[in-house]
Amino acid sequence: MFRQFINDLNGKEIYMLFSLFIFLVFFIVATIVLIRMKKSHVDYMSDIPFTSESENQP
Repeated sequence: MFRQFINDLNGKEIYMLFSLFIFLVFFIVATIVLIRMKKSHVDYMSDIPFTSESENQP
């Protein structure tokens, strides 16, 4: 089924499928990174706008 679909593709459809593939891979990777991110890092990043610059520097 997929071979027949791939064989019938013209030039424009290949670019559309490639861009869809890149789009899906990007969001799948972004989702995996967000799921694996530590809670302490998320808390630190969320507090940055509310703290002064001198408090952020060690």
